Amino acid sequence: MTLRPTLSSNKLFFWCKSNLRYLLLFFLLSSGVFASRLTIQFNTFIELMGQKYGPARVTVARNWQTMLVRTQNKPEQQQILIVNDFFARNLRYQTDIQLWKQNDYWATPLETLGRGLGDCEDYAIAKYISLRALGVSDDKLRLIYVKAKLAGTNKTQAHMVLGYFATPNAQPLILDSLITKVLPAAKRVDLSPVFSFNSQGLWANNSTKSVASPTARLSRWRKILEQTSQEGVMW
Repeated sequence: MTLRPTLSSNKLFFWCKSNLRYLLLFFLLSSGVFASRLTIQFNTFIELMGQKYGPARVTVARNWQTMLVRTQNKPEQQQILIVNDFFARNLRYQTDIQLWKQNDYWATPLETLGRGLGDCEDYAIAKYISLRALGVSDDKLRLIYVKAKLAGTNKTQAHMVLGYFATPNAQPLILDSLITKVLPAAKRVDLSPVFSFNSQGLWANNSTKSVASPTARLSRWRKILEQTSQEGVMW
């Protein structure tokens, strides 16, 4: 006996066919199956999010995953804008003293998205991990420690941003928690770089070669790499 497909099965078939790319990307991001890029085991990440921060924050974690899936095949310049916008919409700025009762605490994306709060380092770290998961090469991204000039004064404060370098000698685009626009460094005259780093190296201001191991010199960065590895981020 030949079974004819029903209307509902036909609809399901065409839906799956039209959404095959997104279903595949969703599977890959869920399982962490990617070569040559940072991977996020979202099954682990979401489980931990639910255990530590509850179902409301699981929704935010799933939104992060969905954003990465939908952004996967877009040009890098567009990926940068989408990632920057996601964290601008989903996080509120709060100092480490208020949030962690510490002068300086670097939070993982699980902690930052779990609380929905963070300071400059937390924004920069979450954006860095997001762009690495999207396939942006590590040599194009640096977390940049800067001195930020306070408006209307000659005073500065320690601050961190994420820089994207389209080419090794390019002027970086700056992703910042202070403003929602992504601007080239030349337009951020309020920022004075001190040093920068990523998972591979550490650079003094204007140096072209890494001067030290970032994990050897930056204990908080070493802690981020170790803790995120336990939270589903595969370096």
